[in-house]
Amino acid sequence: MEPCHFQGVIELQELAFPPPFDRELLWKEEHLNAHTMKFPMGQVVALDESKQVIGSCSNTVLDSDWFDRELPWKDMVGGYSLNSFDADGMTLYGLDISVHPNFRRQGIGREFYKYRLDELLLLGYERYATTCRIPDFSMSGLDDPKQYCREVDQGIRIDRTLSPLLKYGVNFRKILADHWDDPESGNAAASLEYWI
Repeated sequence: MEPCHFQGVIELQELAFPPPFDRELLWKEEHLNAHTMKFPMGQVVALDESKQVIGSCSNTVLDSDWFDRELPWKDMVGGYSLNSFDADGMTLYGLDISVHPNFRRQGIGREFYKYRLDELLLLGYERYATTCRIPDFSMSGLDDPKQYCREVDQGIRIDRTLSPLLKYGVNFRKILADHWDDPESGNAAASLEYWI
């Protein structure tokens, strides 16, 4: 990701995370600038033939003990400017993947995950981890995000965010309650990881 891509990434986020997702939670130019300054190899875009941004992938590096403290998202990553970035950390943390609605189901998300797992080997991290939204929980009729994620993990239910990630080979660890302000997910997150 280069500065010339920032506006495209911002516009893509608005398409990829439509309301009721809070507009204030999307990346802004100053955030993307901080990401590329701190961890340039962790910020990636996909472009179409006309060089328009059709996908973006953001990552950071965390101290493994820090990640295991299971803090709320903003505390875990150090806010939108990634102030918890640790150049000596051993956990590659996936922040975000956005794919333009017109280019979904074409393997872009899978390629981003392949890039992340390749980075584990290339840069010598011990694991990949992320916390992901479970946006279809709000329509599931269930009261317990843990039960919901267990059913998604077992293939009983489909969640538009969690299900594809499980297909990429990451493993469901647990539910983190009150991880972020996300009513669709019941403010919960699915904690996922992949070990080398």
